Amino acid sequence: MSTPAPGSGPTKRPPSSSNDFIERRLDECVKELEQSFAADVLTFSGPIMYGVDDLIRNAVESRATGCKKAVVILTTEGGYIEVVHRIVDTLRTRYEVVEFVIPNYAYSAGTVLAMSGDAIHMDYYSRLGPIDPQVETPEGKMVPALGYLEQYNRLIGKAEGGTITPAEVQLLINGFDQAELYKFEQAKELSITLLKEWLCKYKFKNWTVTKTRKATVTQLMKEQRAADIAERLNDTAKWHSHGYGISKDVIDKDLNLLIDDFGKDARLSEKIRYYHDLLSDYMARRENLGVIHVDGSYAPFM
Repeated sequence: MSTPAPGSGPTKRPPSSSNDFIERRLDECVKELEQSFAADVLTFSGPIMYGVDDLIRNAVESRATGCKKAVVILTTEGGYIEVVHRIVDTLRTRYEVVEFVIPNYAYSAGTVLAMSGDAIHMDYYSRLGPIDPQVETPEGKMVPALGYLEQYNRLIGKAEGGTITPAEVQLLINGFDQAELYKFEQAKELSITLLKEWLCKYKFKNWTVTKTRKATVTQLMKEQRAADIAERLNDTAKWHSHGYGISKDVIDKDLNLLIDDFGKDARLSEKIRYYHDLLSDYMARRENLGVIHVDGSYAPFM
């Protein structure tokens, strides 16, 4: 992934332009959502690439509302876990409470970002994904770290079992760079570490009594639950692919993680869907692959 081009960000337009009209309507939608959530609203739609953390910092610092709660409307296929780390640090520097709304999907590193929230809002259509951070190879190609490591470990297992083919031996020799493997392993470990830390610190902070037994929840219990969720989200055999969508119901039942269902509030659901659809259509018309939007600022970065 490349860094956002110089000059990315809000552009000045004639007051009568259609862009200006649509962006004012997008601002109105954000204001309505801010009233619904009693929070500052920031929308991030696009890949999590180097440079978007700077744009999010600018967007956050531009708000002078004094509000201590932020709601991030997130749509992403994922990206760099290091960028996720800086985004979370930026949001937590300004806001005491940060919640995420997933109107469509937030995969891979986007799932880790959502797991840093005090709450995650989804409906039946929303999807999170396995934790599979993307890493850039020396050739500039983006690859899912877990898929790369899984293939390497599969070939090592076949070699140890004596079932590897000559073609696979050649692939093992020429196709895997040890420095790259180390980088992929580090990305995987960082993803797991951050997810466990953020779940315990934010999502589980008000979890004091177990749901069924009404037992007191200890710090160790929180850490064990977070570790279990991280392990399951890293299970490539279970989810099969980088872009596998995990629904709210699966997260509730299989991962035992509480998700807030915005679909139960018809008016809120309508506001979220209308805004998301309008923004998506506008991005497509302007050929923007990524954008950060807050009230008064539409900042495309691709």
